[in-house]
Amino acid sequence: MFRRAEPDIQLKTPEQIAKMRAAGRVVARTLDTLRAAVRPGVSTLDLDAIAERTIRDAGAVPSFKGYHGFTGSICASVNEEVVHGIPRADKVLAEGDLISIDCGAILDGWHGDSAITLPVGGEPDEADRRLLEACSGSMWAGIAQLRPGRRLGDIGAAVDGHLRSRGRYGNVQEYGGHGIGTEMHMEPHVLNYGRPGKGMLLTEGMCLAIEPMANRGGRHVVQLDDGWTVVTRDGERSAHFEHTVAITAEGPLVLTARDDERDTIAGLGFPDPGFAA
Repeated sequence: MFRRAEPDIQLKTPEQIAKMRAAGRVVARTLDTLRAAVRPGVSTLDLDAIAERTIRDAGAVPSFKGYHGFTGSICASVNEEVVHGIPRADKVLAEGDLISIDCGAILDGWHGDSAITLPVGGEPDEADRRLLEACSGSMWAGIAQLRPGRRLGDIGAAVDGHLRSRGRYGNVQEYGGHGIGTEMHMEPHVLNYGRPGKGMLLTEGMCLAIEPMANRGGRHVVQLDDGWTVVTRDGERSAHFEHTVAITAEGPLVLTARDDERDTIAGLGFPDPGFAA
């Protein structure tokens, strides 16, 4: 049913990649819906309810809900929370906050996984704007390495190199991207740092989630007593961006692409993932 490049590495056929794109569209539309709902006074639990309804209305299932006991359909991480924030009724957004929303969906047995970081209540201040641009740009730099014949280390080197070129940002090393397909988290683990030309050979049919996390301060993080929420050790703000991407002969195919990213993807010379008309 599947080809395998190495043990535990799942290679997808074009037909299977098309099914993953369908799951990715559910995730993309859910994030678009959440983007419109983010505003002061909204709780992260409110956003979670919107996400679950949107995913299920599309005939899909939230990937995160029940995953190792996680209670939410999204991860909602605010300000110094880096990743894995649990949606809560008492976590109410305020003007000037940053919120990172990580969303996953399963459709017909295939997973999509994507994350965005948004300012709450208008335009971010200059420091937050630069953080968001640096982190999202590092994701695109990593995605650009997803071509047959490149190496796993090329991805991490590109992510880290982009962040370093944009300022003194903390590149979180304890967490990273991953393989994805019939499961949400599969081999290989994708570091957000590395050495060019080193590591596993990238092969057509691999599908990887690329997800840098960048902090305004140091790179070090700690996990809270809830067993999930990861925060910056120094209390500085963080950003998190993620896309699910297939490696194809034509280049990186962004399976969770949103319609507003059409120009970005075209400008990078990536294959058209089939945007909505």
